Amino acid sequence: MYSEDELLPLSALQHVLFCERQYAFIHVEQSWNENKFTVRGDAFHTRAHEGKREVRGTKVISFGLEITSRVLGITGRTDAVETVYTDGTFQAIESVTPVEYKVGRPKKDRYDEVQLCAQAICLEEMLNVEIREAALYYGKTRHRTRVGLNQGLRNLVTQAARRVHEILASGATPPPIYEKRKCETCSFFDICRPRTLEQRGSAAGFISKQVSQLLSGEDQ
Repeated sequence: MYSEDELLPLSALQHVLFCERQYAFIHVEQSWNENKFTVRGDAFHTRAHEGKREVRGTKVISFGLEITSRVLGITGRTDAVETVYTDGTFQAIESVTPVEYKVGRPKKDRYDEVQLCAQAICLEEMLNVEIREAALYYGKTRHRTRVGLNQGLRNLVTQAARRVHEILASGATPPPIYEKRKCETCSFFDICRPRTLEQRGSAAGFISKQVSQLLSGEDQ
């Protein structure tokens, strides 16, 4: 169990899964760079958080709820949470469904699903309920995608949560690993210099290996 002082932003899970170096820039070095993708995403989430609580029959839709998991050591805010009650007294909960809004379209990776599942785990811990399904709404497609919160996905959340705390505790920024698909859209690209530093690291490693071999030959 983590203390309140040890809680990290829930968004850190998505950062660390996307790129551990990016995560360290933001959460270890405390730096942040904007680009068109981050600005567009922030504006989309701001509109979601500005919504008001809505009641539709026995369903209550809450926007911008503050959530926490002491087990995972994370805290954050939801975009929307749909709570269905058994009747109009709004006492007994029938189901809880977190809904996360994304500005783009469904992705091949599972970063969005991990973030959503982490929200569900927070809500389960806070409300003492079981959540089996959540939803992602993508702005490009204007379509809601259902996400089953299976054990495999929950394990990814646990692993990511453990990793964000490990990197922060180490205080070290991981070396770059260049991946065109990720790096070219990253707001830290110019600061990170993944191609330059990765090549420099490879060259240094090669030289070090050659020197070691020469020294070994001299000793024989």
